[in-house]
Amino acid sequence: MSVKPESAPLLIACALGIEHLALRSGGHSGADGPVTVLRTGMGPRAAERSVTRTLGEPGFAHAAVLATGFCAGLAPGMHPGDLVVAEETRDPRGTTPCEGTDLLVKALVRAVPGRTVHTGPLTGSDHVVRGQERSELLATGAIAVDMESAATLLSAVRTGARPVAAVRVVVDAPEHELVRIGTVRGGISAFRVLRAVLPVFFEWHRSLLLPRR
Repeated sequence: MSVKPESAPLLIACALGIEHLALRSGGHSGADGPVTVLRTGMGPRAAERSVTRTLGEPGFAHAAVLATGFCAGLAPGMHPGDLVVAEETRDPRGTTPCEGTDLLVKALVRAVPGRTVHTGPLTGSDHVVRGQERSELLATGAIAVDMESAATLLSAVRTGARPVAAVRVVVDAPEHELVRIGTVRGGISAFRVLRAVLPVFFEWHRSLLLPRR
């Protein structure tokens, strides 16, 4: 799906203040077209309300939407600072396919060499997932879980046809459970990775503006 160059803003949605700080500190140089970094608040309901409201404002009718921030990895061997590019997002209300997954993976590998990039389904939850629940979600085929991506993308496509994607940084994994994000090495590592990948989101957005052959 391509978007109209003359009316193609990029909406980057995250939930937490620390995620918003990482994205804002990354700067907007290199972006084609207007960029809005939206802090939705935590949880699927907050994400749905905030994204739906923003996309209803003038100028956002054709906006591309990218959900980002931190997530919990579900698969053994994942580490804090790894990246997850969603092929689709899932929650009990439905599944939303993502666009430009291959481009995002290649751009992330260039942007943060040495970091592992995982691709697969990203599932949504309305609470923090720990212990046995990780294994149950992994058995569904999902590779990671967060509280807002699925609600963000589902809300985005319900307001109108548009490109959507989700890129998350692993901050919590089966062998590396996190208690407080700001006080452990894994949280600091994830913050730095999120700040470094902002130009990749601009590259994804630019690709949507190119004419399709």
